[in-house]
Amino acid sequence: MDVLFKTDKSTFLFRVAGILIKDGNILLHKDINDDFWSLPGGKVNIAEESQLSIQREFLEELGVNVKVDRLIWIVENFFNYNSNAYHEIGLYYKVLSDDSLFTTDSFYGIEGERLIYKWTPIEELDNLALYPEFLKLELKSVPKHPKHIVVKQ
Repeated sequence: MDVLFKTDKSTFLFRVAGILIKDGNILLHKDINDDFWSLPGGKVNIAEESQLSIQREFLEELGVNVKVDRLIWIVENFFNYNSNAYHEIGLYYKVLSDDSLFTTDSFYGIEGERLIYKWTPIEELDNLALYPEFLKLELKSVPKHPKHIVVKQ
């Protein structure tokens, strides 16, 4: 069961995201119905450690085993999506993988055609609709120690 609570005014969720970088490119994904990109990840399950959550998400969505390198950002994200208000707590982990996922084309994950994945050169992130927007700047110089970020979009 996901860590997700809904009220009549908003939704609270606990999410993990994976930062997978290879050869100056970062792996991004988007829902086929959305016009923006984000980092792969998903909701944490109740009683699940967040590091295990990000490993589970990559395995479920891509069939790829990842190793958690380290925590990069703790993000309090306040945003609207599909006319609903969200309060999201996100843990963003740098992850490593020996699996070869590199392709120059967009591709679907193993769950079907719901999510589109693509490798994007980090220097081209400014030209992309990427959320949360702090990623455009912060991914150019990933901090050495965990950083707390509050986003209000």
